[in-house]
Amino acid sequence: MFLEKKAMIELLVERGIKDKRVIEVMNKIPRENFVPEKYKLEAYEDGPLPIGYGQTISQPYIVAYMTQELNLNGKEKILEIGFGSGYQTAILSELAKEVYSIEIVPGVYEFGKNNLAKMGYRNVFLKLGDGRTGWKDKAPFDCILVAAAPESLPQELIPQLKENGRMIIPIGEIHNQVLYTYVKREGKLIVINKLPVRFVPMTK
Repeated sequence: MFLEKKAMIELLVERGIKDKRVIEVMNKIPRENFVPEKYKLEAYEDGPLPIGYGQTISQPYIVAYMTQELNLNGKEKILEIGFGSGYQTAILSELAKEVYSIEIVPGVYEFGKNNLAKMGYRNVFLKLGDGRTGWKDKAPFDCILVAAAPESLPQELIPQLKENGRMIIPIGEIHNQVLYTYVKREGKLIVINKLPVRFVPMTK
């Protein structure tokens, strides 16, 4: 596993991940703890893996890219939508002050919740529910990370993001998705980066 993790980290650097804090945390957290037993030997391959119920754990590069795009300094309060196995949540929890995470699929919620509980994180707060509406009573957030693709931007998330805050979200149909990085300026979201991707659709 050590050699496989080393290869994963080297690939992340080769593909443009420059944030040293992100690299350190990706190297620290055992990804094999967040995948089903039968996929543990594939945990450090640079690709998504099934976690059941038609859902996946994102490939390491996408996790690192999305985290880097948030430009975290350790003081942020983050809203994460679609926490899945909990791997991205664990990464965020190491780099921010608080992480509020929502998952809509009950079986996936339990899987991710159990994985995170075993890791002992105290700054992660989980909810079973529809991420499209966000988490209003905990808003506003410094950052919002969405790990499933709606066909259009959920409008209820915009007022929950602080001014100058960042949101990263994949948008589009399954074969035509773009991962947008937004920054909020005067109440509106401005695109500052984008990347072609393929995420599981956001569950309705």
